[in-house]
Amino acid sequence: MKTNKKMFATILTAAIASAFSYAAQAEYVAGDDVTVLQGFKAGGGSDVLAQLAQPYLTKKLGVNFVNEYIPGATGAIAWTRLARQSKKDGTIISITNTPMLMTNYIMNDAITYNIKDLTPIANVVTDPGIAVVAKDSPYNTIEDLFAAAKQKPGRVTVGNSGVGGDDYFTTLLVERASGLSFQKVPFQGDGPSATAAMGNKIDVSFNNVGTVYSQIKSGNLKALAVFSEQRVEDLPDVPTLKEKGIDVVAGSSRGYSAPAGIPEEARKQLIAAFESLKTDQAFLADAKKRALNIDIVTGDDYAKMFQDMETEFQGIWDDVSAKQ
Repeated sequence: MKTNKKMFATILTAAIASAFSYAAQAEYVAGDDVTVLQGFKAGGGSDVLAQLAQPYLTKKLGVNFVNEYIPGATGAIAWTRLARQSKKDGTIISITNTPMLMTNYIMNDAITYNIKDLTPIANVVTDPGIAVVAKDSPYNTIEDLFAAAKQKPGRVTVGNSGVGGDDYFTTLLVERASGLSFQKVPFQGDGPSATAAMGNKIDVSFNNVGTVYSQIKSGNLKALAVFSEQRVEDLPDVPTLKEKGIDVVAGSSRGYSAPAGIPEEARKQLIAAFESLKTDQAFLADAKKRALNIDIVTGDDYAKMFQDMETEFQGIWDDVSAKQ
């Protein structure tokens, strides 16, 4: 009988602990579902981040994250909706891709949102840029590509994730640093740009490592160069542009933001969930499998990241515009 009492006590304790755990997970103040706006088609860098992070966020906050894809205008349609047309209760957030979040309105006066209209929650990934071509492309090195661009000014086609995106700006920076000129081909995200490169629809896609890593490893794409300070650990044989005498370091950071003015408790809970990912070993292992460079920056620090990028890319655009 004593054994049965002990067993009952153990079961009761476990049940209470489980109930408390469930309650802790379910206490996100905004509700049961969170809509995540994505400004690009499925399969691109934003989607890679969503598929990685959101299952872990669901466990930590006890809410479902439902992706809504709104491609177009290099993310500006989704971010305008976030800033101007979304509830400010914590039930709608968006993946925010930088620098294109800022370069959209820096380049285009018709875009009405800006970073003051948002509540920055957390950056999660900083993804270096990369140049990729089809597996049967005649270009086997970045030197091959640049030689072709020198012979055919303005005719070598370079895919990007949309006018004003990080890949578009990377092309401008490479042109400025090398003296070459390319034909820029915009797509509705870096996923479609990579697909076009695989099918030889364009000569090269300027993309991000996390988006194309699996296709490189499977042999569907060849990587010519990365746009990072140092070689990427998971692609040790791929040189940097700097090694080739082109002083360009570029890429994309991806995180999450809400509209300005959401309840402070919802903001704090979201930030805490992202902060916990820093030490979540399962999450970090999943990110490594995807060759994603985790760079979690939250709250006020993420807001400062926004402000610094806005200043930096306004300067780049002013410089490029003055020379055109």
